[in-house]
Amino acid sequence: MSSRTLRWLSVALVAGIGLIHLALAPGEYAEAPYLGLLFAANFVGAIIAAVGIYRGQVWGWALGILIAAGSIIGYILSRTVGLPGMEIEAWLDPFGLLSLLVEAAFIALFFTIKPRAWQTASSG
Repeated sequence: MSSRTLRWLSVALVAGIGLIHLALAPGEYAEAPYLGLLFAANFVGAIIAAVGIYRGQVWGWALGILIAAGSIIGYILSRTVGLPGMEIEAWLDPFGLLSLLVEAAFIALFFTIKPRAWQTASSG
């Protein structure tokens, strides 16, 4: 795959992470307002990361990884020890699994592209 195709795929994946969280934010807000706000912040951060990645900025990748990894950690915590003000969630929630898939794909793509992204940033 060309680097341009990989960049667009990365932009789509990180934006997808944000869109999934935006779609789920109202329901999470109804259950625990702080969580709904975190889901909305995930969306904003993901869009900012997507713009950074599109522009070839290392900070876009760093923000994207932070968002993807943080989302995965939040998913695991909400299914194991639980989050404040909420009951422990079911592991096989379809949107949760879709989100995990997109987040894992973004992280895998990062490790595929990362050396080129870092080299471009350090030489420029």
